[in-house]
Amino acid sequence: MLGEWLAAVFSHPDLLGALAIAAKTTVVYVFLVVGLHLLGKRELGQMTIYDLVLIIVLANSVQNAMVGNDTSLLGGLVAAITLLVINRLFTYFIVNYPGLAREMVGQPVLIAKDGQAFPDQLKREGISEEQLMAALREHGITSLKDAKMAVLEVDGSISIVPKEATIHRTRRHFRALHLT
Repeated sequence: MLGEWLAAVFSHPDLLGALAIAAKTTVVYVFLVVGLHLLGKRELGQMTIYDLVLIIVLANSVQNAMVGNDTSLLGGLVAAITLLVINRLFTYFIVNYPGLAREMVGQPVLIAKDGQAFPDQLKREGISEEQLMAALREHGITSLKDAKMAVLEVDGSISIVPKEATIHRTRRHFRALHLT
């Protein structure tokens, strides 16, 4: 009797449709995460108008791939819940598996040190010298010679350490702040 009930439930068209939406949504999410990762840190960290347009057009283009012809409330909720769950799982794996975090999130990249920019690093990361100079100005520095170092952070922002800054070293490494 239980076997018949399970067979009836899992062969129900609504459930099969919901499972199909969840599967397609998962594939689209993974595809977009990998695709946006391949764009690099700079594109995601400092969003321009064309980056915003890209995100909007991507969202519109993949919506039909996720839900197909199902424009019902249930179809939209299944897609939304799947995205939220997959994103939470992705976050869990990034936090708990450092190798995956390094691969998907990346590591900070030194792009200038002691007043000298590293042109190969800038080019590889897709950063122009003007963007580096803009980051210096944002930190109140007018010349690269006044910077001890410039680092492209994993979120796409550029951190600048002025020459006259005191650098304190610590033996402790903090991965994340956990509040309980």
